[in-house]
Amino acid sequence: MRSRLVAMILALALSIAPAFAQPAASTVAAADQVMALPAPLRERLHREILHDNPSAHDRLQRLGTFMFSPEGLGMTYVETANHTVAQAYEARTANCLTFTMLFLALAKEAGLEATPQEIGQILGFRQADGTLYLSNHVNASVRAGVRKYTVDVAGDLIIPRDQPEPITTTRLIAHYYNNLAVERLAAADYPGALSLLDTALTLDPGYAGFWSNAGVVRTRSGDLRGGEKAYRRALALDPANANALFNLAGLAARMGDRSLEAEYRQRLAKVQRNDPFHAFMQAVNAENAGDLARAIREYRRAVDLQPQEHRFHSALANAYLKAGRIRAAVRSLTQAQALSDGDTRAAYSERLDALRAR
Repeated sequence: MRSRLVAMILALALSIAPAFAQPAASTVAAADQVMALPAPLRERLHREILHDNPSAHDRLQRLGTFMFSPEGLGMTYVETANHTVAQAYEARTANCLTFTMLFLALAKEAGLEATPQEIGQILGFRQADGTLYLSNHVNASVRAGVRKYTVDVAGDLIIPRDQPEPITTTRLIAHYYNNLAVERLAAADYPGALSLLDTALTLDPGYAGFWSNAGVVRTRSGDLRGGEKAYRRALALDPANANALFNLAGLAARMGDRSLEAEYRQRLAKVQRNDPFHAFMQAVNAENAGDLARAIREYRRAVDLQPQEHRFHSALANAYLKAGRIRAAVRSLTQAQALSDGDTRAAYSERLDALRAR
């Protein structure tokens, strides 16, 4: 049986910009130090959580309280706080990747069986500016006795396309260097970004996303051939990698190779035809532009591709409502309600009552 305990989000999109200066590459922690517990934190863990030899379930519950309560670590989420475990303990801030690493490091010290997991693609919502973004996502799976829990502090703020898959701690740490590289890229520090990506790729050369990001850095630094080579490596590892296909099409256009550009755009279109997130974002763009007919078509396509996602049905209901199609809005909202639970289900019920009262 799997239950939800807390939540975490990992945003590796290249659009993320740093809110504070990042350390130079020479000062970045070595891989074996990224998840190392500092001695004061280890001592607190044993003194405040493990002192009376609690059961696995009690250890897990205490650990969750310890991480977030003011009397414990009082951790605060900051999107740009891409820290090592030791830095997070000192700053008491962490982004989602760092929250995951911190939990896993503490869980290991507490004798809990915990594993990092990754969802290949999620649709997320950035509350600060209301933007949608595509990314990947990490969380943790932990066993306490006979039960398994998912540790994921932003589960309600993301839409997963796939089920989470276990990954190695090595890949998790490679994501840390990739995140730092993305921040260096945003600062136009191309040598620093490439150095960090080289570290990520040394740790996990089989991850297509790192190669795609390396292609972006090399292309922006003027190394078009190096960028093309990196993108092609990403496609060799993941032939449906939309980022690499999109960037290769743009690179071919830049180089004047119209035939190759058309080939990549055709491959990209084939991938996007089966991508519910692409359909959803096309629908959002159309709705924002006032094209409700197209928005409804694209929302319906998203629903067809991922019919169990209640938020797709809800968005379709909103578009129907704007178009004056009340009965269709009620049908879609009824489906959203059936696919949801808890407070979300109750909120849908209130909206349905209001619509039916019209």
